Amino acid sequence: MHLDPFLPRLVAAAFVLLLLGLAFSRLRQPLTVTYLLAGVALGPDGLGIFTDKLVLSRVGDFGVLLLLFFVGMEVSLRRLLASWRVSVVGTFVQILASVGCVLVLGYFKQWEWSRIILIGFAISLSSTAVVISLLKDRRAIESDAGRDALGILLVQDLALIPMLIVLGFLGGRTPMPRELALQGLGVGAIILLLAVLSRRKVVSLPLGRLLRKDHELQVFGALILCFGLATLTGIFGLSTAVGAFVAGITVGAARETDWVHRSLEPFRVVLVALFFVSVGMLIDIDFLMAVWPTMSVLVLAVFATNWVINAGILRALGRSWRHSLLVAALLAQMGEFSFVLAAVGRHNGIIEEFAYQVTVGLIAITLLLSPFVAWVADRLLGGLDTGQPAVGQTG
Repeated sequence: MHLDPFLPRLVAAAFVLLLLGLAFSRLRQPLTVTYLLAGVALGPDGLGIFTDKLVLSRVGDFGVLLLLFFVGMEVSLRRLLASWRVSVVGTFVQILASVGCVLVLGYFKQWEWSRIILIGFAISLSSTAVVISLLKDRRAIESDAGRDALGILLVQDLALIPMLIVLGFLGGRTPMPRELALQGLGVGAIILLLAVLSRRKVVSLPLGRLLRKDHELQVFGALILCFGLATLTGIFGLSTAVGAFVAGITVGAARETDWVHRSLEPFRVVLVALFFVSVGMLIDIDFLMAVWPTMSVLVLAVFATNWVINAGILRALGRSWRHSLLVAALLAQMGEFSFVLAAVGRHNGIIEEFAYQVTVGLIAITLLLSPFVAWVADRLLGGLDTGQPAVGQTG
């Protein structure tokens, strides 16, 4: 009997993932840790079951898109926009502060401006997938800390576009006026749609009556909206994940979420797991072992820098110290979009291969350690509190 040679690998990968999941669930560890370690075990430096990192990474990115769609259905747009000052001003100041910290190091290392800005940008971005998973594990999406974290993550995703434009200039590539116009038009359209949604208590989707009578059509309609808006934001040169998030907010405002959520949840779980597995596969064990003293110092520096900067900004914007430190702990890691910046930097000659490998290692390790950092913050500060207001406390 003919047997697909890829099938034994796929079965073995599922077996390893389930074994690790069972072991870590007994230890009460977040599933994100399981997925990341499974990626290390299944990748080229582990059992070698998978060697094509690119394919798995693409599938994982699709999982992140669905993850943001689900989160959009769960958040309250009005409450999210109520803290816009924290999201917009906080993110802008945080990016500048991250670049400033790298500037101090770059001064002593005699780095070029392009390298300083690239590394500062990469450090400033947090992981949407990890933070949302941590919030969902704690059922804290709608907590004060959850809303602040989500708002900051959304603005960070939007900030990726001007970051790429800046890196293009530094690498000798000048964006075409048409690209800039499209991106500006896309951002304006998103802001306009969010403004309309925030003003209406109930949103009516096209064919809404028909959708309410047929659960299968609800799923199709929700996915059409999700992938349609994601496609549009991609055409405008923006992140497709932002389009999926806005689509989720639209579906949530239309109150068509319950059956859609239940139907698509298994797909979201599998695809998000593949994203974290793909990140784990990017970890080059031999390289990290060769430079482990340097990597250890850099990992501590990244966590400390992000924690201090984010906590200081949130406190300056009126949040309590306890709230600020908890949100900063959630955002302390480097994000999946930092991979994009590192790849662009290598392609444009801003960083060489060694620096690229160090950056990839930093991103992967901070993602791996992020649940532990959040757990430590919970233990020290008492955990996320959904009942207390974030503003006006002195903690």
